[in-house]
Amino acid sequence: MDMNRRKFFRVSGAGLAASSLAALGFSPTAALAETRAFKLSRTTETRSTCPYCSVSCGLIMYTLGDKAKNVKSTIVHVEGDPDHPVNRGTLCPKGAGVMDMIQSPNRVKFPQVREPGSADWKRISWEDALTRVAKHMKADRDANLVKTVEKDGKTVTVNRWNTTGFLISSASSNESGYLSVKIARGLGIVTLDTQARI
Repeated sequence: MDMNRRKFFRVSGAGLAASSLAALGFSPTAALAETRAFKLSRTTETRSTCPYCSVSCGLIMYTLGDKAKNVKSTIVHVEGDPDHPVNRGTLCPKGAGVMDMIQSPNRVKFPQVREPGSADWKRISWEDALTRVAKHMKADRDANLVKTVEKDGKTVTVNRWNTTGFLISSASSNESGYLSVKIARGLGIVTLDTQARI
């Protein structure tokens, strides 16, 4: 056997480590025979969409919890969806780090409002939040709706609401995006866009 100095130190170090472990009672056959439980074996798989950008990559979220009455499910793993036509299982760095956003203690989970002149945010119910949005939208539409314009000496009905914009989510399906556009157009909103570019 051709032995140089580097190989000698490798063989000597490996022999020293093996003899030390054997003296401590370590058996490599027992360690190799032990199987580890698969991390996702008792989880529920749910498909979702990445919330970050307009690419709308597919995600698979794994939740742990048996769905009993007092058990709260928790997300334990997120990965790219290999069956999704957009990303085919790959994720960008932001999408790969979506677990940090999901489990962040600073994540806002409930509607909050900051009253005029106040520096503090207060938590309100979903019903109050939707009622406030509807009231503000109605007041703005009543004040700023353009019903008719003069064009070529004729009065043309336009029903335009130029002071409010509408942004549709990238996580929406085609059907909900279609309905959102129909609702916005029905209200007279002309400045609307969808975040998705798919």
